[in-house]
Amino acid sequence: MDEKQITDWLREENEQKLETLWRLADETRITHVGNQVHLRGLIEVSNICARRCGYCGISAGNRQIQRYRMTEEEIMDCVQRAVGFGYGTVVMQAGEDYGITRQWMTNIIRRIKAETSLAVTLSLGERSDEDLIAWREAGANRYLIRFETSNRELYDRIHPPLGDKSSDRFAILENLKKLGYEVGSGVMIGIPGQTYEDLARDILAFRELDLDMIGVGPFIPHPETPLGQTLPCAPSDEQVPNTEQMTYKVIALTRLVCPEANIPSTTALASLNKADGRELGLMRGANIVMPNLTPPQYRVMYEIYPNKACINETSEACASCLSMRILNIGRTLGSGQGGRLKRSSR
Repeated sequence: MDEKQITDWLREENEQKLETLWRLADETRITHVGNQVHLRGLIEVSNICARRCGYCGISAGNRQIQRYRMTEEEIMDCVQRAVGFGYGTVVMQAGEDYGITRQWMTNIIRRIKAETSLAVTLSLGERSDEDLIAWREAGANRYLIRFETSNRELYDRIHPPLGDKSSDRFAILENLKKLGYEVGSGVMIGIPGQTYEDLARDILAFRELDLDMIGVGPFIPHPETPLGQTLPCAPSDEQVPNTEQMTYKVIALTRLVCPEANIPSTTALASLNKADGRELGLMRGANIVMPNLTPPQYRVMYEIYPNKACINETSEACASCLSMRILNIGRTLGSGQGGRLKRSSR
């Protein structure tokens, strides 16, 4: 599939034709990753962040939220809950919090690997090579860092650099692969100024990077951020909408372009459509869900965008609800760590 074909699908509005896209994506998912839906327990370790991204509610510029960092014992309690729920992976996510030191996180990873059979995924932002090497040696399996958009001008507009350091997320992703991590990335859909051609190139970049995990979601700016107020958009016929429908298109096209990748049906989709957003994502190419293990008192503080789904649920309620939703659409609950099944060269 080339850029023009992807762009044409992104612009497609005919419901019958879109049904063909959903069918092709689902058939590809069945062939390459099977019928299992793997559950990866999310632990939002800290909402402290050094960066000032123009859309994110935990940006350093937001003075309206209370900050927190979980303790090691609080994290390990979540980890044991993941084991009890039968999850195969825990995902430790945070803002770019440099209070999360190399040694502190190393100790936690070692404990998880010693006490459980869980895979460990980290999503801690841009960190030094020394940090990444230490965490990999401690047993971390995967690292997630989204490049958000392959349009460099657009990226720089919404991601102010930290000091004089310019971000190169593509170089970071290649380095993570060299260090032996399974690597995940993704983009936002409907960033002000994002064109259909930009988004098509993003999807092709997934294939070029040969990503193990790919997460996509709609651009939902937090009201306490610059982009929560206003930003000039592309001309109306070129601007990608940040809609539920467009998100399904990108999930489906991503499955077709990267058939072996693990693709989550995200909380952001559930936030746009609480009734069946996650289910529709799973039926249109996705094979992962990420139930939240974060204690409720912290979960409400990890508000990266407004009206986030399941923000007041306990981890028990989240586990039960998602398992039932998965079974109700005829899928099975995954077992084991659920890594990428094979690594063919494309």
